[in-house]
Amino acid sequence: MSQQARSTLEALQSERYVQVRRRIFRQLIQGLIYEGLIRPVEHPVANGVRFELSGRDRDQRPVLYTCQGKRTHTFRRVQLTEVPVMRHADRSVSEADSLTRFLLEVQDHLGADPDRLAAFCRELEQTLFNDTLAQHHRHTNRLAFAGLSYDQLESYVMDGHPYHPSYKSRIGFDAEDQLTYGPETRPSVHPIWLAVQASDARLVASESIDLPSFWREELGDEQLERFRAAIIEQGYQPDDYHLLPVHPWQWQHKILPALHEELTCGKILLLDFAVDAYHPQQSIRTLANGTSPARASLKLSMSIINTSTGRVLAPHTVQNAPKVTDWLKSILARDAFLRDECRLILLGEVLGITYDRPPLSDLVQGVTYGVLGCIWRESIHRFLEPGEEAVPYNGLTALDLDGSPLIAPWIEAHGAEAWLTDLFRTSVLPVLHLLYAHGLALETHAQNMVLVHRAGKPIRVALKDFHDGVRFAPSHLAEPDRLPALLATPEAHARINRNSFLETDDLIAVRDFMHDAFFFINLGELALLMEAKFSFSEQRFWTLLHDVIRSYQRRFPALAERFQLFDLFAPTTFVEQLTKRRLYPDTEIRVQEVPNPLSLRFAEEEEGVMFDAASK
Repeated sequence: MSQQARSTLEALQSERYVQVRRRIFRQLIQGLIYEGLIRPVEHPVANGVRFELSGRDRDQRPVLYTCQGKRTHTFRRVQLTEVPVMRHADRSVSEADSLTRFLLEVQDHLGADPDRLAAFCRELEQTLFNDTLAQHHRHTNRLAFAGLSYDQLESYVMDGHPYHPSYKSRIGFDAEDQLTYGPETRPSVHPIWLAVQASDARLVASESIDLPSFWREELGDEQLERFRAAIIEQGYQPDDYHLLPVHPWQWQHKILPALHEELTCGKILLLDFAVDAYHPQQSIRTLANGTSPARASLKLSMSIINTSTGRVLAPHTVQNAPKVTDWLKSILARDAFLRDECRLILLGEVLGITYDRPPLSDLVQGVTYGVLGCIWRESIHRFLEPGEEAVPYNGLTALDLDGSPLIAPWIEAHGAEAWLTDLFRTSVLPVLHLLYAHGLALETHAQNMVLVHRAGKPIRVALKDFHDGVRFAPSHLAEPDRLPALLATPEAHARINRNSFLETDDLIAVRDFMHDAFFFINLGELALLMEAKFSFSEQRFWTLLHDVIRSYQRRFPALAERFQLFDLFAPTTFVEQLTKRRLYPDTEIRVQEVPNPLSLRFAEEEEGVMFDAASK
């Protein structure tokens, strides 16, 4: 037996397997209940509720699943305790130990398409497998967070999406791929460089870069010359080609089988492995340069499915990326609040290249659509000043090996309320200002944000991932004449992902694009952590944030109309149904209306106090 096989077997037989399975069960049932896919019977118990979920086994005999939890103040999310989910069947009770069996036994309540249900089962089982390997590696190697750099944390803050149940599905990876390319092992990855015929490629560069200088800075003269020589040696002219890196996994599993004709006829040329070593960040397909950290990160196409979507790079988003970057940076340059007070960092996507060969037919478009492309993103190391450190924003809710929060020393040093106030002012206000003052919503979930701090004290924030992470109503932009000419979402793309669009006339959809990602998941998880680990109540958390936002609004009275257009204090808001998306086709936008913890009306009603509209 190989060492890898032995290590995999040890992981699957370890306590990590049980711990990960319990976590997935919690997130799965939380999502099913919260999104209304299952309506359990609820019985009050000490400190919460006992949920009972009924189903039938393969012989149509009744089964019952029970778990304990509560409905939180934070968007009334369902939160289960760590008490295991129990299965009651045939007069016996045991811990629920099969995710697939659970879904099959409650499927009558779900109304899901059988094929989608089967696929979801596979995603959950693959998440169990992948995260077990990751957690076993982490604990075996004692990978603690203390003293780690930003780049290391981008790999080792590995727990994945805190709400989505198939948070680490990575459909397409096998065990070897998980260890070779997963961020949790922080492997060194050397992308494969190709030359793609310019006539079949699309290259868009930011106005801020000079392309020849950019290539020299990113690759170095020696490597550039070697690539040019390789093109000439194969009988072609370098000026007829664009350079394009590809992930080694993508090369082996997708490019070779799907684009072999282009490789045969010289439309795509193989050059060499990259000299620099890269490390995968949390999103897997984004690689940070480990050899020269100030060089750009590479966001590469990968034909795997993780959480809710395939991880290819849609050609229109690649081409839009530098345009959106220039647009955002021009806003930043002219806005004194963002530029001088917030000192906001925008990690620009300065270059995008996609190989976009027209398909022979729509029937085969999916084989090559978005499989070969790259976006170059600026490194945060270019922006940090002396004494500043960075941490991925989801690191704020990360737990170390002993279960203590990564932020515990910071809370102890600065105090919970003072630290949160600083955090809200430095990270929430610039995002809100972009919405209020400019009409732009950013998808600021935790992977798209970086907190900059000094010894744990929040100083400012960096934002990233703009190519498909903005939303706006053109008629309500502060400066509509500055809107760049962006490529619209192709209909073929929209048919399979109705959530993928930039422009809309629906102002609530603009507001909730930010509200969902930032408040519901990002800050929502922090609110739950603060109560669980620091006894800082959810209600106080949201009231504090409410007060910080109100203070901002009083400072900018000229934006009063915009505050009403994008009302963050409305009693309800709309959030994406991430679990339901896995069980139903993405042919429509799947959202639900939920109570908004930023609304004082919601807080007062929750406490049984009649809301007096005159007191607004």
